[in-house]
This record gives sequence, C-alpha cells and structure tokens, in this order.
Amino acid sequence: MKRILKPLTYILAAIYFLVDAVFMAVAKPISRWIERHFVFERLRTWIRSLPPYGSLALFSVPVIILEPVKPVAAYLAATGQVLSGAMTFIVGELLKLVLVERLFHLTRDKLMRIPAFAWAYGKFAEVRAWIQATEAWRVVRALSRAARDRVAQVRATLIEAFSKPATSRD
Repeated sequence: MKRILKPLTYILAAIYFLVDAVFMAVAKPISRWIERHFVFERLRTWIRSLPPYGSLALFSVPVIILEPVKPVAAYLAATGQVLSGAMTFIVGELLKLVLVERLFHLTRDKLMRIPAFAWAYGKFAEVRAWIQATEAWRVVRALSRAARDRVAQVRATLIEAFSKPATSRD
C-alpha cells in the first residue's frame, strides 16, 4: 500500500504546485500592476515596521480567509454551478496569491528570522526546485510560453483591427 501512496502523493503535490505556478504566473503581473498604480506608502511603512511574529500573523490572514474558497468552489461545481464554482476558485486563488506575494515581498526578511518559517520555506524551495527539474515541468513551461506567445499575437491582432478607423458602408 505504501508503494502506491508514495507516488500518488508526489503526483498530487506536483499537480498542486503546477496549478499554483500557473496562478502565480497570472498573480505576479497583477501584483506589479497594483504596486505601480496604487500608492499604499503608509500601509507599506506600517507592514515593514511589524516585528517578525506580527509579520507572520499578517502574512497568514489572506491564507486563513481565502483558503476556504476552494471547498466553496468545489461545492458550487458539485451542485451544478460549474461556472460559478470556477469563477469563485479563480478569483479567490488569484486574490490570495496576489496578497500573499505582496506581503511576502514586504516581510520576507522578518519572516526568515522565524526559525520554523525559514525551515518550512527552505523545504518548500527544495520541493519547488525538484518539481522544476522534472521533464513534466519543462513541458508545462514550454506549453505555457507557447500559449502566452499566442495570446500576445491574438491581442496584437485585435488591437490593430480595432484601432483602424471604421469606414462607412452607406
């Protein structure tokens, strides 16, 4: 039984990290856009002034509040509201990742002063590096880049098509 569960656990962990990586690929640009367009200097200053365990508490808030979105999304999908479930999952996950990414960026140095957090982050980084070294990861990354390039081409084509002046057919 253990021989079956161990590979299954690795597969599930890889899927979880791959989904997380896909969402982070979307969340990082959103996070950077928010940083460029909204000035939260007083809030940033306050967050940076927090002690390590205060930073950890604040860092945990989006996870604690938004992690229950996943079972809610699963419930919606299971009850036939697939679109609502998918949208709930996507918005909740993106919001969580954007907030966590921004808070981690602001509090990383202080969080790393907490031994248990530094240890857990080290293990997370090891697992992420292991997954990124796999052939499956490289294939997913190549497909992701191809999809991103295709979306950019379609976007450029649409922008060009809609930026041309309309001609009247009277």
